[in-house]
Amino acid sequence: MSSEGLWSRTRRAAIAEIIEVAMDLFLEKGFDATTIDDIAAAAGISRRSFFRYFGTKEDIVLGHLAGEGVRAREALAARPDDEPLWTALLNVLTTIDGTTVSPAEQERLLKISEMMHGTPSLRARTFEKHLGWQADILPEVRRRLGAGPGDDLADLRAGAVMASAIACLDAAGETWTRLGGTVPLSDLLRVAFDAVQPLPDARDRQLGT
Repeated sequence: MSSEGLWSRTRRAAIAEIIEVAMDLFLEKGFDATTIDDIAAAAGISRRSFFRYFGTKEDIVLGHLAGEGVRAREALAARPDDEPLWTALLNVLTTIDGTTVSPAEQERLLKISEMMHGTPSLRARTFEKHLGWQADILPEVRRRLGAGPGDDLADLRAGAVMASAIACLDAAGETWTRLGGTVPLSDLLRVAFDAVQPLPDARDRQLGT
């Protein structure tokens, strides 16, 4: 067993512990009211050690989003080429709601979502992360749109599609939070996607068939 492997596991364990401690403080005191010194003290580390793992408080809450864009692009590339792009994007984005959680975990996720939507700095950082997602996924969207060499408007079309999909995800997330998590996020996301561009089965569902 390599020392590098041991170091990586130790680092991941430390990060997970700091995140858990920090999230407890955020939910108890509020995000803005919780300082980095508070987190360091509760985690039993120095302020300097905190910055070895995280650049900002926002990174604690949103750090898990790093790499999501690349994973989404890979998931989109794995969808059948003959599947309509808008449907494929929906199928990829609904995977974020694909995990069954306990009532206690659901309540915690709801509180975290309320904090994220109610804290300006977290909202701004979420927007920044979503721009990164768009950049990551754009090449695959461009390919699926059949863009060829010299197509100067290809990036515009692909960017418009991705921006619309991310906007639907944001709107669905806000509604999920406002409804107290009583409606699955995947269902709300489908409603949002339908509103922008009706999905193939939208008419059947509207008719109740």
